[in-house]
Amino acid sequence: MTEAQKYVWGGAIPLQIHLHESEVTTLPPPPSVLVCSPRIGYLPLLIPHIKPHFSSALPPGVDTIWFEYKGLPLKWYVPTGVLFDLLCAEPERPWNLMVHFRGYPSNVLLPCDGEDSVKWGFINSLKEAAYLINGNCKNVMNMSQPDQVELWRSVANVNLEAYLRVSSKLETIDEYTEKANSSSMRSRQSTSETNGAGQVKIGRIPVRLYVWTVTEDFDDLEYAPEIDNWDKVSYINQPIEVQKEEGKFFSLNDAVKGLLPEFFRRSSFTNEESLRPESHDQQGVSSEVISSNRNAENGEQNSHDHFASFSPSTSAEIKLVRIQGIEPRLELPFSWVVNNLVNPEHFLHICVCVKVLRVSTQ
Repeated sequence: MTEAQKYVWGGAIPLQIHLHESEVTTLPPPPSVLVCSPRIGYLPLLIPHIKPHFSSALPPGVDTIWFEYKGLPLKWYVPTGVLFDLLCAEPERPWNLMVHFRGYPSNVLLPCDGEDSVKWGFINSLKEAAYLINGNCKNVMNMSQPDQVELWRSVANVNLEAYLRVSSKLETIDEYTEKANSSSMRSRQSTSETNGAGQVKIGRIPVRLYVWTVTEDFDDLEYAPEIDNWDKVSYINQPIEVQKEEGKFFSLNDAVKGLLPEFFRRSSFTNEESLRPESHDQQGVSSEVISSNRNAENGEQNSHDHFASFSPSTSAEIKLVRIQGIEPRLELPFSWVVNNLVNPEHFLHICVCVKVLRVSTQ
């Protein structure tokens, strides 16, 4: 394991969770709960810690637990760290969330039956990642039930050693490892782009890009416009194929701009075929993976519809890129980012804020 992996798995967000006033039936109302939530975790995993604290103050009825931030229902299948990076341009500590036990917003959120739903969402994302990397998801499909349980428990309990032990059986990452052979790659060994065997992780990288566009400029993140509606976020859910050229390397900047051709001309390093949204019907991936992936993004993956109002010649500027709570330099080798900052299901989650200038077509 790398030092960066240890930091990723050790990352946590301090939360202050309040019970919504409409559900308080006692005086005085119950105090808020303070808890540290793992970045790689999911909000429903906090329910066992939260529910006992508020249960005596709740009105009669069946629990349908969900969270909101400033009135925005939070998508339970998105890792907590990604939600925080996306919704808090200026990080808020503690992060003040509201919890509800009634009135589930089924028009905004997919149904959630607690940890079971989160577990199967995670496993299906892992299948999708394996398919994008290897061309099939047999390594995940063939996992024994005990191994699946151990893998999930390692994530739920934030146990990196247990995770590495069971995930090594998948050989998911090893499928996209090659020898570094260019002088430019060898010169960057000090950045941990290569491992001890002189190998560089390249190939088809599963990426989930969360794109938030703004039209007003801001110099300080404190004044960044808020995301108060999920329609303001576009999802790009597809692989990037890293291509090496002699004397050059593929950067994070190349990857992000390559996924946003509506705003940026593709880099010469980018393999255009690999950045096109793929049809799952043509891929032959199992219907279970297709269903889970579509559900996970609520039918929004590979969605470029939000960008339709912008001209291809739109002037655009990347205002913010955030991965695992950090704002990496765009010049970083993309292979280093992948090697060190992927989530446990082998997707690289990238939050991007793009400032655009609408171009009149008249």
